[in-house]
Amino acid sequence: MSTVKAASPLSPPSRLRRRVDPVKIASFITLVITTFLMLLPLFFMVSTSLKSKREMLKFPPTFLPESWAWSNYTDIFETLQFGTLYKNSLIIAGFSVFGTLLSSALVAYGFARYRGRGNNFWFILLLSTMMLPYPAIMIPQFVLFSKMQWIDTFLPLIVPAFFGSAYNIFLLRQFFSTLPEELFDAGRIDGCGELRMWRTIALPLSAPALATVAIFAFIYSWNDLLTPVLYLSSSDKFTLPVGMASLTSSRFRIPPWHLLMVASVLAMVPIVTLFAIAQKQFVEGIVLTGIK
Repeated sequence: MSTVKAASPLSPPSRLRRRVDPVKIASFITLVITTFLMLLPLFFMVSTSLKSKREMLKFPPTFLPESWAWSNYTDIFETLQFGTLYKNSLIIAGFSVFGTLLSSALVAYGFARYRGRGNNFWFILLLSTMMLPYPAIMIPQFVLFSKMQWIDTFLPLIVPAFFGSAYNIFLLRQFFSTLPEELFDAGRIDGCGELRMWRTIALPLSAPALATVAIFAFIYSWNDLLTPVLYLSSSDKFTLPVGMASLTSSRFRIPPWHLLMVASVLAMVPIVTLFAIAQKQFVEGIVLTGIK
């Protein structure tokens, strides 16, 4: 009786054909090329920050510095009051993040957990404020802060953050609405007040959304150029974007682009550090709140 050898469900060539997926290979190559193109400006920024002024003006530009000018990173502190600018930006951004989180979380919690007459009307009215461009409120706001004698202080740059932002309130409301009502019922049975439930139940469970709002608020305040230019006039109160913009002013016959690139690299450090620390919560917050 002859034995029949059982055939393999997939012959070796078939398995090989299944492993090689042209779509996946094309997607991988596309991702590599896109990543390279996205990182190219960052590479040139770092590379230019390490070039001398003479080499920076050379044409065609060099890909890597011919001589690594590490002294550029100390020259920026002599050309600008870089330490003061950095400190001012950190103070303003820190208070802005705190004010944004505090006010936006409180308002969003109210919209998410309470149902009353006109709730939707007030929420839609709040969202409609996002359609107001900043130039429309710039002059009335300047007159108001001028009458309050806040010009040339940090207050006009910090205090508005304590009144919330429609975008951040919307984002946090979406997240608070997903929290189960049973948690808050249990809190009420235990005798918790509404503020205590907001602090001990809602906020600890909302770390991803709060991290997302914090990063957005920090980036907005850190990169803001128009508001500091509008309200600050003393050089010792200038922020980092104002100081960096001064490098392209007419006081330089040829703008020191290499120093501007140094300032850009150093200005990027807090944002990258914040994102690296809160990356997991940030990505989770983007997914849970449906932001794209």
